[in-house]
Amino acid sequence: MSLMDDADIDELGGRLAQNIRSLREARGLTQQQMAKSSGLPRATWANLESGSSNPTLAVMMRVATALSVPFEELLMRPSPAARHYPKDSLPVRDKQGVIVRSLLPHKVPNMVLERLELAAGVRMTGTPHTPGTREYLACEKGTIELTASGERFILAAGDVVVFRGDQKHGYANPGTVTSVGYSVVVLRPVPT
Repeated sequence: MSLMDDADIDELGGRLAQNIRSLREARGLTQQQMAKSSGLPRATWANLESGSSNPTLAVMMRVATALSVPFEELLMRPSPAARHYPKDSLPVRDKQGVIVRSLLPHKVPNMVLERLELAAGVRMTGTPHTPGTREYLACEKGTIELTASGERFILAAGDVVVFRGDQKHGYANPGTVTSVGYSVVVLRPVPT
């Protein structure tokens, strides 16, 4: 049983060319600049982008390194330039009466971005993250009480608090109307 059918194999050259060209253009660089950065002749770079080459693994590694992308990204099916994610398609959970909706449709390394909707009088205990994590809490609507590292902060609409996300923390809505906030967690990478 083949892992790839003939159509997939035939399309690899075009996919490689499109990905390399798109990645270069997204960085605002010329073929000459990329050729110099990768240590490849400009003609080789041009052939890669035209789809007329059959590069070696060494050439592909130079290209991936120069573009600062994982090797596999050069061969992946290109992603659309933009994609709409309806509200109901995003991950959502009800945690202690707080509706927590992810604002990222897929995982982004070392980052979590969520919208918190706290009903009046609700409290939620946060989960401490890996050591060195920073968390940013912004209040959009209502009032949010944040307890972090033994301190208490009252946020009104427009306020932001930055705190260590690796410590005990919790959120509450002391008001009489629903509050909305945004949590941005920047995780410190765990050494491998």
